[in-house]
Amino acid sequence: MTKYDSQFKLSVVHRYLSEQHGGLKAVAAFYGLSHSQVRGWVQRYRQHGVTGLDKKHSVYDAAFKIKVLKHLWRDDLSCQQVAQLYDIRCSAQVAQWMRLYDEGGISALEPKPRGGRKKMPTSDLPTPLPPLPDDARTLEQLRKENEYLRAEVAYLKKLRGLASGQGASRAEKARVVLELRQGHDLTVLLKTAGLARSTFYYQVKAQQAGDRQADLKSRIRALYECHKGRYGYRRITAALRQMGETVNHKAVQRLMRVLGLKSLVRPKKYRSYRGQQASVPNLLARAFQAERPNQKWVTDITEFNVRGEKLYLSPVMDLYNGEIVTYAMQRQPHFSLVGNMLKKAWSKLSDEQTPLLHSDQGWQYQMPAYRRQLAEHGLTQSMSRKGNCLDNAAMESFFGTLKAELFHLNRFESIEQLQADLEQYIHYYNHDRIKLKLKGLSPVQYRTQAFEL
Repeated sequence: MTKYDSQFKLSVVHRYLSEQHGGLKAVAAFYGLSHSQVRGWVQRYRQHGVTGLDKKHSVYDAAFKIKVLKHLWRDDLSCQQVAQLYDIRCSAQVAQWMRLYDEGGISALEPKPRGGRKKMPTSDLPTPLPPLPDDARTLEQLRKENEYLRAEVAYLKKLRGLASGQGASRAEKARVVLELRQGHDLTVLLKTAGLARSTFYYQVKAQQAGDRQADLKSRIRALYECHKGRYGYRRITAALRQMGETVNHKAVQRLMRVLGLKSLVRPKKYRSYRGQQASVPNLLARAFQAERPNQKWVTDITEFNVRGEKLYLSPVMDLYNGEIVTYAMQRQPHFSLVGNMLKKAWSKLSDEQTPLLHSDQGWQYQMPAYRRQLAEHGLTQSMSRKGNCLDNAAMESFFGTLKAELFHLNRFESIEQLQADLEQYIHYYNHDRIKLKLKGLSPVQYRTQAFEL
């Protein structure tokens, strides 16, 4: 390996720091050096000045070595980082000190005397000792075997206390070895556990660092439980951002997978044919967006079956924000169900508001009484094509969400219990359940925000 003097190294560093001759690789190519060599000179110059470029032949005592190791463990540094701080030219030395300390303690860090063994005159040589008897060698072997067996028994006893038993992970094995390290030789413990030394130190470092995302995980779990498993990672992300947490949706998805959390809502799909046009035209024409509240309404009826008894729900949705304006529930699908729904809907309108009201071709919506009430209040009627649920997809989507998030996730004992839960869910849907297309707000929050602006 070519040796370079301090003056040459300083000229290379100045050329790089001048920022006029390209980057690290350009400077290295100009001098015919490797870019890692140039990087090392620059780092030592920045850390220690010109003295960091001088040749250095140092013999470190045990006190200095233990000081370096304590700094490394205390601040969780790498061998390369602590070597730069103490101007140790070879970071591999620090790794060797760690290995020596683990095997023999601080006494193993004492520097060994340099030079070969001094030759003694033949006349001064001591009389060679006789070889150890077989009994002595057997005792030494027994001592090592006994130490191994003691470590093995202690390790297995600790490991048996873990819930995972024989299927213990590397992290659990490293934790047991760390606990027994004070009373047993580390090499023997690692051999018993079947762990590589590098694996042991990696696991110890990871455990000491702790779970940096523990707080985020607890917030994710709290939101998931608050919404009773109805939220997937997208809505969880939106809710966290609403709380002021800057987080990526991919991170939330990964953490939910780690926590075993998954939305309980089944994906919804629509399948239908084009259908025939009714006598009332389809004025909505699938334009499910509205510019202001109470401009476009949609309605429909859905059925629930609880232990052979049926309950019918007739809601009205505002397409501006997806809010359920009003609703009526009844055990029989009589016209009074729709009539009660209309009476409640009129109270939500001011005199100048005359929304378009869209429905399917159900018999209730084709009755003269229904059309007469719409005309008296100035509402425009719109109907889907025959058998085409996609023409009323907004309301069908609400029914799918309602049944997926409430009806299919719970077991109801009576119609009265279902009615109470439906009222509670619709309030939750309007005030608390966020929608991604409403910028992460609930329908009522979105409408209120629009009025404030």
